[in-house]
Amino acid sequence: MTCYFGFAFSASMLPAGTVAMTKSDLTVDEVRERLPEMALCLNPSHTATIAAARERFDLPIEIPERPARVSLDSGDSVVVMQVRGLPRLTDRREYTDKEIAEASFSFVEITIC
Repeated sequence: MTCYFGFAFSASMLPAGTVAMTKSDLTVDEVRERLPEMALCLNPSHTATIAAARERFDLPIEIPERPARVSLDSGDSVVVMQVRGLPRLTDRREYTDKEIAEASFSFVEITIC
């Protein structure tokens, strides 16, 4: 059973056919504890969001050279960090401390049954 950590969930991660899944909310402490054992499926172009997660929650997230290709099977899961309130970075490469403090972060785990 593999557990991935990323910023998005896509139907392309799912096996073919009908799939049953569960969704569970996680605390940041639960994510922090489990993160060293998770496979990262982050896009390296999201360095500002990765930096925000490190700063806000002290999450030990490394920036991968390339995102992992995720193909979930029964028993596998993906932990998704959902972010609301961070602006799109069109003219700069970092978020301000104020933007990070005002944003809303939540964590969910989607598990394939």
